[in-house]
Amino acid sequence: MAILDELTTGLDPVARREVWDLLEDLRETGVTLLLVSHFMEEAERLCDRVIVVDHGRIIAADTPEGLAAGVRADQRMTFLPSEPFDVAILEVLPDVHAVTLTGERVTVTGSDNVASAVIIALHERGISVGRLRVDQPSLDDAFVALTR
Repeated sequence: MAILDELTTGLDPVARREVWDLLEDLRETGVTLLLVSHFMEEAERLCDRVIVVDHGRIIAADTPEGLAAGVRADQRMTFLPSEPFDVAILEVLPDVHAVTLTGERVTVTGSDNVASAVIIALHERGISVGRLRVDQPSLDDAFVALTR
C-alpha cells in the first residue's frame, strides 16, 4: 500500500494508537501494508513479518516473535518489595544473573524461570512483590543483537 513511517512518527501516544488501530483494521481486510519504521514496538504490534536491514543488506527476516525468540537475552523483572531485604537472598539463586536497586525498585535479570524463583524466595521470607513487571526478549532486543 504505502510506506507509513512518517505517518506515525510525530504523533502523541493516543493519536498513534488510534492510527495503529486503523492500520490493524485495514490489515484484517486482507490489504498488504508496507511499514518502514525504527520503532520496534510499532513493528511488533502491526507486522506479520519483519525484515531487518543493516547497511543496505537484509540480515534477518521472520515474524516479530520469531526474531525475538532467537535472541539470547535475559528475562528482566522489576518490582517493589513489601519491605527492604538483603539482595544476597536473590543473588545466590541459580536462575538470577544480576540484581540492581534503584531507590525502592528492584530489577532482576536471569533465565526464563527467574520470576518464579524470585517470587518463591521472597515469599518464603514473608516479602511480597508489588508493581511487578516481567519483560521477555523483544523485537527491540533482536534488532540490537542483529545489528551490533
